[in-house]
Amino acid sequence: MTLDKVTNISDLQRIARRRVPRMFYDYADSGAWTESTYRDNSDAFSRIKLRQRVARKIDNRSVATTMVGQDVSMPVALAPVGMTGMQHPDGEIHAARAAEKFGVPFTLSTMSICSIEEVAKATSKPFWFQLYVMRDRGFAADLIARAKAAGCSALVLTLDLQILAQRNKDVKNGLSAPPKPTLANMINLAFKPTWCLGMLQTRNRTFGNIAGHVKGVEDMSSLSDWTNSQFDPTLDWESVEWIKKHWDGPLILKGVNDVEDAKIAAGAGADAIIVSNHGGRQLDGAAASIDMLAPIVDAVGDKIEVHLDSGIRSGMDIFKAVALGAKSTFIGRAFIYGLGAAGEAGVTKALQMLRKELDITMALAGETNIANVGHHNLLVPPATARKVQQAKAESAATTTKKSAGAKPKTATKPKSAAKPRAAAAKSASAPKRQTPAKRPAATRSKSAAKS
Repeated sequence: MTLDKVTNISDLQRIARRRVPRMFYDYADSGAWTESTYRDNSDAFSRIKLRQRVARKIDNRSVATTMVGQDVSMPVALAPVGMTGMQHPDGEIHAARAAEKFGVPFTLSTMSICSIEEVAKATSKPFWFQLYVMRDRGFAADLIARAKAAGCSALVLTLDLQILAQRNKDVKNGLSAPPKPTLANMINLAFKPTWCLGMLQTRNRTFGNIAGHVKGVEDMSSLSDWTNSQFDPTLDWESVEWIKKHWDGPLILKGVNDVEDAKIAAGAGADAIIVSNHGGRQLDGAAASIDMLAPIVDAVGDKIEVHLDSGIRSGMDIFKAVALGAKSTFIGRAFIYGLGAAGEAGVTKALQMLRKELDITMALAGETNIANVGHHNLLVPPATARKVQQAKAESAATTTKKSAGAKPKTATKPKSAAKPRAAAAKSASAPKRQTPAKRPAATRSKSAAKS
């Protein structure tokens, strides 16, 4: 399939699956443990229904907005994705160039293949940098300084990777950058000639932000050992304060998926938070990010910008996120599939499709400016629907419980209430009263004597 025949992100995904080596395709297209949260991140969007409006003027539409004070052509930023340069040779550079031309932010991961300096050299506008805080705080401070020197205009601090969750596909594939020369890998690479040829033409084949920048890390095996041991489980809110002292630009906190954490983040002095569960790659069983968006927006109000990450595969998804209160969104797999399918052109195609879908959805919902999109565009706000369903479920459970544990009614009612019931039962079982004319004479005489 050629790009001119591609109509949605799923088409790009199918092309990427054919062109990208299995271990790197699986790295992007997988989640932790059972992958339940990974799947629910996308499925949850289908539960949100939109109001279709008609006979409204919908010309002169605009999806342009801002993110942490920066003008963007639509409410989308390219999320930080580790090993992007293994989806396509020099992948970070290709993605950054596509984002720059399209007018949306590109976020470079700490675990990128191309270094901060290489991406800066290949682009003409500032990009964003994502920071993983390592145990070696000196290295973290050095990364921040390098991002400043490269002109990065925002720092995205990831909070939800203090410890690495197990991703079963990565374990089975023996994920590494570059791939280890095992028999299974060699056979798989033999069927990816375009990818292999591209890799032979670049020197970027390992983690560019780390190799050569950390003392004692020179070869691939020691690099792997270092990265696996360096994610910092002591990262806390005081660490955020430490990072703020080293970074004086816009700060975005990524990985907030809980109302209480959102409240703390809003008071931490950051400029924005990203509601995210790391694309379902950390806590399997966590709530879908889109399900947590409205409660978090309600909790933090206007104190801080709220963005959404995880599960977005279409412009309709972007519209729904904005309707639920997101200032903007981050896409990861959606652009990664494009990159794997066709490099920079594939990323551009992904962005074009998302913008077209967003624009058409907005028009059919009766809106002309993304700034006006809100809860009124939803048929039933998901939070409200869930509350109604929960109330019904609790009511039904209470009724069932009472019925199961209740004693016979006659034993629990007051005597005064039991008597009429007993009398009624006696009356119902007794023979019908005969009229005086038909009663036997003896019976009539007794009745007359009584009266």
